[in-house]
Amino acid sequence: MPTERVLAVDPSLRGTGYAVLESDGCNLRVLAYGVVSNPPKLPSHLCLLEIHNALDRIAADHQPTVFAIEGVIYVQNVRTAIILGSARGAALLVAARHGLEINEYAPRLVKQAVVGRGGAQKEQVAFMIRAMLGLKETPPADAADALAIGVTHFHRAATAIPR
Repeated sequence: MPTERVLAVDPSLRGTGYAVLESDGCNLRVLAYGVVSNPPKLPSHLCLLEIHNALDRIAADHQPTVFAIEGVIYVQNVRTAIILGSARGAALLVAARHGLEINEYAPRLVKQAVVGRGGAQKEQVAFMIRAMLGLKETPPADAADALAIGVTHFHRAATAIPR
């Protein structure tokens, strides 16, 4: 099986989590992870530019073969939905620019894949990701979510029934 490298993203205006993971079908390896942090006073349009530019640099440096992102979540606040949608758009542009196939995973599915239940808390996801991937430290919550999205991508690919 050829090696696949995923750029996984948990989008948010102030703290976009990202992770780059690689799998040869048997082994899963973490190449990079972190958070694109934007200060509270930075205007939204500059936050979006920073998210795009940071993820674009990561994609250029790590040459992913596929892109995974948290799916659209239901929010009651319209303003929050617009902000979250804008952050997703900035990330999706990176995938499009690099010609990457986009895979979306619902938050409940990601939590289910990593923790075993869809209603898990962020701390539980971070703890399980550290254990599953053998990390020396617990990653920040947003980065842990991105790592979990990447793990979910590979888990789903490994269990997919060929068509």
